[in-house]
Amino acid sequence: MGWGDKIHNAAGKFHGRGKEAAGAATGNDRLKAEGRSRQFRADLKQAGEKIKDTFRKH
Repeated sequence: MGWGDKIHNAAGKFHGRGKEAAGAATGNDRLKAEGRSRQFRADLKQAGEKIKDTFRKH
């Protein structure tokens, strides 16, 4: 996984945490769900990059 991808995924996860926290602070369930969704997508992208890296090594 390239550094750019790592930074992008980390930023997406961080943004998701912020949205989830903002939703919790305001009582906005939709915003909390969006935050969790963004974090989940970032985790999936990171896992996909790790799998690609594993196949590139072999």
